[in-house]
Amino acid sequence: MSATTPDDSTAHHTPRPPGELTPLQRGLGLAVCLVTIVLAVLDIQIVSAATVPIVRDLDPAHGIDRIPWLVSAFALASAAVLPLYGKLCDVLGPKRVFLGAVTTFLTGSALCGAAQTIGELVAARALQGVGAGGLMSVTMVVLAHLKAPGDDNGGRGGSLGGVVAGGGMALGPWLGGVLSDHASWRWIFYVNLPLGLAVLVVGSLVLKLPGRTAHRSIDFPGAALAACFSAALILVTEWGGKQYAWSSPVIVGLALGSALSLGLFLWRQTTAAEPVLPLSMFRVPTLRWSFAIQGLMGAAMTGAIYYVLLYLQVVRAVPSSSAGLYLIPMAAGMTAVGLLSGRLAQHGWSERTFAICGAVVSTAAFLLLATTGTATSLWTVRGALLLLGIGFGQLIGLLIQLVQNTAPPAQLGVATTSIRFFQTLGQAMGAALLGTLLTRLYAAHGPGGDTTALTTLTGTAHAAGLRAYVSATDKVFLCGAALMGLALVCALLLPRRTPADRPAEGPAPEGDREPVPA
Repeated sequence: MSATTPDDSTAHHTPRPPGELTPLQRGLGLAVCLVTIVLAVLDIQIVSAATVPIVRDLDPAHGIDRIPWLVSAFALASAAVLPLYGKLCDVLGPKRVFLGAVTTFLTGSALCGAAQTIGELVAARALQGVGAGGLMSVTMVVLAHLKAPGDDNGGRGGSLGGVVAGGGMALGPWLGGVLSDHASWRWIFYVNLPLGLAVLVVGSLVLKLPGRTAHRSIDFPGAALAACFSAALILVTEWGGKQYAWSSPVIVGLALGSALSLGLFLWRQTTAAEPVLPLSMFRVPTLRWSFAIQGLMGAAMTGAIYYVLLYLQVVRAVPSSSAGLYLIPMAAGMTAVGLLSGRLAQHGWSERTFAICGAVVSTAAFLLLATTGTATSLWTVRGALLLLGIGFGQLIGLLIQLVQNTAPPAQLGVATTSIRFFQTLGQAMGAALLGTLLTRLYAAHGPGGDTTALTTLTGTAHAAGLRAYVSATDKVFLCGAALMGLALVCALLLPRRTPADRPAEGPAPEGDREPVPA
């Protein structure tokens, strides 16, 4: 009897380990994640174009005073739950948390579209924000688990995520205006439902990710303190110098509450058995400096987007519906980086190289914006925004990859959501810093003493007001350049040799030693 030989149907196929994703499942999982990022980015930007129709429909008499809460409620809820989402991913598994965040977001979206009063809409936006806090952050955790075996560069997920985020950033306001003008403002929320339901169905079927970790608790008191700190801080930055004076009891009380919550939160993290934001992560240089870069970039990005759009509308009389299209060069820059980053990585570019180059290009772009005047070519503005897209594109997704490659597997969710948390706090601090700077500079040199007076000035007074406004805006852009200069310093402090693989399962590394491959 002859020796047994393997059948042709099995000889060339190695059995796939249990739980390992097939290439088709990885592709579908990547598509699910990219659609989720679209939902997250669009919903941040899309509402800004529909405020007038919302007020006209729900509360023409008093609705305008409550419109800021449509943004604030969403931002507060989104930031408050970020640390908790990271810990939930590490304890319950990313798939459950991902699907739960999408379900919460869709529920909030449906309630927003069905709202009959401004109050109902604000409450629904807060619920939507709770879900949105997990859309971007938890999605990046899922992308990390979708990497193919041996893929040390983050795969296509981070790069394509940057492309999608850049496109959504530019197209969000435009899409909101189109839906409001040609359909109804309610469709800016209803449009989430078919996409989100597709994400839920496909994600439930194809995502095979690590499940619940046994014998690990969740630090809910720590998460609550983190929520109190971030919510109070964002309210300070939203209200300070606008609804209330910086020295008012409301702002001072919120600032003290934020500081107290932060102190209690830090104390809790040193005593909790399973801290929601382990302070040991900050002893790892790569994580420490990556968090700092992300926070500084968040502050600078606020100035890049918000004050460029204000310059276009106030100084150059560009209609609000068209001003958002000027962000397309920025999106194009981010897209180009996303498409080229994989090839550059193959030619030896490390995450540290990307971080340094991105900070340099972003600083140069802010310096170019700081030269704008009342008659500067709008192509110069477009060119500066293109540079900003190239700079930010090298930082956004690749910093997340760097953090994920460095963090211990047991802290992958916490580390990933932490970088998003620091970006959110940076955006809040940047909005307060840059807004106060602009207001005070104009008040010191501009006619009328207030930027809102520009709409009532005429003749030479109006021309003088525009010059004062441009001068103040240029100082804001110089401040943005300084922030990115600090980000460059942090990028230079990143260790030159970063690990190709995350450290083995276990506690965070002690001291300032980075885990390195054997």
